[in-house]
Amino acid sequence: MKTRVSITIDEEKIEKIDEVLKKGLFRNKSHVMEYALIKFLEGEEIK
Repeated sequence: MKTRVSITIDEEKIEKIDEVLKKGLFRNKSHVMEYALIKFLEGEEIK
């Protein structure tokens, strides 16, 4: 089950996300952010 969340991101990062979306590798911004979060959580030990 997925839960809707709200975040605030500066315009520069949104523009980069939009560039990634134009490449067609992701369905939407949520897909990009979920992928990025998974990669972060795989690589970082959060204490």
